[in-house]
Amino acid sequence: MSFFASLEVEAYDRQYSDRELAVRILTYLQPHLRRLVLIAALLAAISFTGIALPVLVARGVDLLATHLSGLAIGLLSGGVLAAGVINWLANWWRRRLMARLVGDVVLTLRTDAFRAAMEQDLSFYDRFSSGRVVSRITSDTKAFGEMAVLIADVTAQFIQAAILGTVLVLIEWRLALLLFAFLPVLFLTAAGLRRVARVVTRHGFRAIANVNAAIKETISGIAVAKNFRQEAAIYAEFDEANRQSYRVNVRRGLVLSLIFPTMNALGGAGTGLLVYTGGLSVAEGLVTAGAWYLFVASLDYFWFPVLNLSAFSAQVQAGLSAAERIFALIDAEPSVVQIASKPVPPLKGDIKLENVSFRYSEQEQVLRNFNLHIRPGESVALVGHTGAGKSTIARLIARFYEFQGGRILVDGHDIRTFDLREYRRQLGIVPQVPFLFSGTVADNIRYARPEVSDEEILELAYRIGEGEWLEALPHGLQTEVGERGSRLSMGQRQLVALMRVLVQRPAIFILDEATASIDPFTEWQIQQALNLILSQTTSIIIAHRLSTVKAADRIIVLRKGEIIEAGSHDELMALGGHYAELYNTYFRHQSLEYVEQVGAWKANLRPD
Repeated sequence: MSFFASLEVEAYDRQYSDRELAVRILTYLQPHLRRLVLIAALLAAISFTGIALPVLVARGVDLLATHLSGLAIGLLSGGVLAAGVINWLANWWRRRLMARLVGDVVLTLRTDAFRAAMEQDLSFYDRFSSGRVVSRITSDTKAFGEMAVLIADVTAQFIQAAILGTVLVLIEWRLALLLFAFLPVLFLTAAGLRRVARVVTRHGFRAIANVNAAIKETISGIAVAKNFRQEAAIYAEFDEANRQSYRVNVRRGLVLSLIFPTMNALGGAGTGLLVYTGGLSVAEGLVTAGAWYLFVASLDYFWFPVLNLSAFSAQVQAGLSAAERIFALIDAEPSVVQIASKPVPPLKGDIKLENVSFRYSEQEQVLRNFNLHIRPGESVALVGHTGAGKSTIARLIARFYEFQGGRILVDGHDIRTFDLREYRRQLGIVPQVPFLFSGTVADNIRYARPEVSDEEILELAYRIGEGEWLEALPHGLQTEVGERGSRLSMGQRQLVALMRVLVQRPAIFILDEATASIDPFTEWQIQQALNLILSQTTSIIIAHRLSTVKAADRIIVLRKGEIIEAGSHDELMALGGHYAELYNTYFRHQSLEYVEQVGAWKANLRPD
């Protein structure tokens, strides 16, 4: 299988036996038991009417040897017509029910897969491509639905074959035994080919997932690619993934294309054997010509289900491989594990990190026996060079990552005992790059509290720079933000994200402040919004602006996961330590530039 060596296998992937898959699939079918019973009854009706045709014709062949009246011909013709009409009606009804059943099952399966993806912690998405996760939720569930329809069709054919087999035993048991003796050859051959088909189909899905991941990453980063004129590079990356998918799926097609000819050849050999043996039996008078015809006509009803299952093993194996991948996503164990799920009371925001140790990997230790106490209502700014552990601390408090040692207490409770959904409802988080969903400004502001009215939003908006930022938008609250907020400036996105937190009214506020340069007026508005939030919450700020650092009650200076300094801006400057060095190399020029720009801005506002 070296041909497939370059295909990535996710760490949470697992292989399920056919029995495990069958049991798991049945759990999704169980709520639709009544519909399944009706489908089974219709399948039986389809099978009986399908069998009636060769039986009626065989009876007519036997009557030809004696005497066939007009009435008998009419009855036979009417019987054939009635069987055809019943077969068509039952098949139409069965397909309608089956389409609804499959739709409901796929809906539930896709919902479960999406819910499982949403419940994973952030470390899951650090390790695994979101494009591949999307592929499991969309493409794989679709393939599973197609397999379910195919299995229903093949099941109907097997039921038909079983009923016809009983009839054949009653008509002529010797030829029936010969026919049944040949069936294990087909089943064993099909079972051997099925294992190969499962392997190549599984690799085919992984290749498709790689293509989806490449497309998602490329489209998401298209603006950056165009800025750096890297269109050719990202096209080459997509082309390589696409060509790999082509090569893998062509190899898969070649393997699967061998299945039907092999099974068809075996079926032909079985048919030839029965024709020869049956012909000799007719010549010797052991069986009638009608019985012999019935066996020859019924061969298709025996061979077709087996050959059909083998011929469509591409879809069957695709469906089973898809189910395997979906169930692997649903069964993936989250890294963040709660030891209890206690209701969360209204939080005051008293946060303690006691001897907390955390590492992203064995080689990447970030925190070791780390201690920090943030008092209720206090605002703390975390500063330090990249890799100092600022974002890690914020993410651990938000319970996005699992720490390996120590404990984190909020209002005296271990956060591992909280109901996570209730806990996070009391957290207000603004990432470094604010993410806005497609929709209006109002839709994004009320994201955490859909019941908030426009009047309440406007009241808060006008407390920030007298609402000038909102009036600058073409349609105010009803302005469309575009995908990821692309129609707004970075400053406007930050203001919308901060408004979202103001409306939410959290107990704990976490801000990973953006580093993008913005004009002084927008920065002043953002600082006003921050001051409103800081006055109402316990705040943890990963600060990049001097104005935000100075607004904090306490500044924590980090280096390599350790607190080396703590205090106010003036206290730390007086120490002349690491913070003073950061200020002189980074914050100081920012402060001078800000003062100059604000001075110029105020001068422009003075009346002549």
